[in-house]
Amino acid sequence: MKGIVLAGGSGTRLMPLTSVFSKQLLPIYDKPMIFYPLSILMLAGIREILIITTSNDQNLFKKLLGHGERYGIDISYEVQDSPRGIADAFIIGEDFIGESSVSLILGDNIFFSHDFSSILKNAFKQRKGAHVFLTNVSNPEEFGVANVDKDGKVLSIEEKPQKPRSNLAVTGLYIYDNNVIEIAKTLKPSKRGELEITDINLDYLNQGNLNATTLGRGFTWLDTGTHESLISAGEFVRTIEDRQGLKIACLEEIAFNEDWIDISTLRGHITQYKNSPYEAYLKKLLEK
Repeated sequence: MKGIVLAGGSGTRLMPLTSVFSKQLLPIYDKPMIFYPLSILMLAGIREILIITTSNDQNLFKKLLGHGERYGIDISYEVQDSPRGIADAFIIGEDFIGESSVSLILGDNIFFSHDFSSILKNAFKQRKGAHVFLTNVSNPEEFGVANVDKDGKVLSIEEKPQKPRSNLAVTGLYIYDNNVIEIAKTLKPSKRGELEITDINLDYLNQGNLNATTLGRGFTWLDTGTHESLISAGEFVRTIEDRQGLKIACLEEIAFNEDWIDISTLRGHITQYKNSPYEAYLKKLLEK
């Protein structure tokens, strides 16, 4: 399976913070935002990853992440210069996806839970159909909302309904088989002029090929698209890291634990983060 991080968009809700560069390069406490969605794909065991950016921002992402060698992964880049919608990622990424299945994660989404890696790897074993991740929210009318039966089977999905049938929001993490490319090509733009990811999910639902994992209590999903949510996300990460002494979305740690990089590579990273808490954390990894 291959992975896509959609990190395009103009970030208008975060203006003037995003006047100069992408919101996915803004800090979430001690790391750039892009580290968090990238870490989720890595925790799922995905090593071939496409990052879709605007043309103005792409060199900054490359300067930050390179082509992934330092994390034992392979990062490619493509451009989305206009807001054509989330589903457009599969058209842009057609050559990258090839004949593989694919997971898409939005570049401004943060996920956190105990043993989330096991949850991901179990869901990512699926090779046919589509898979979405659901979680309870207090404001479902602002999201795509899924209605499920007592066995967890998805009965319906509605985009930002005025009267939601449930409080289960569809998060910004998706898994699809290779048919998603052709489905995306058949979509027509919505009233806001975008190719909607909900329309892809509805296509799979109508085929009877849409599965879901409902993420229960103790799970945290944050969409960092507003000033308030950006601050909340930073405070959440700070609180967890300070109390546990463990970092969220430390890409070097994930790569090292997965045996994608060796000790010498990890030592090389330490020299890049001189006099920072991040350097001290990586030193502790070496000591262990």
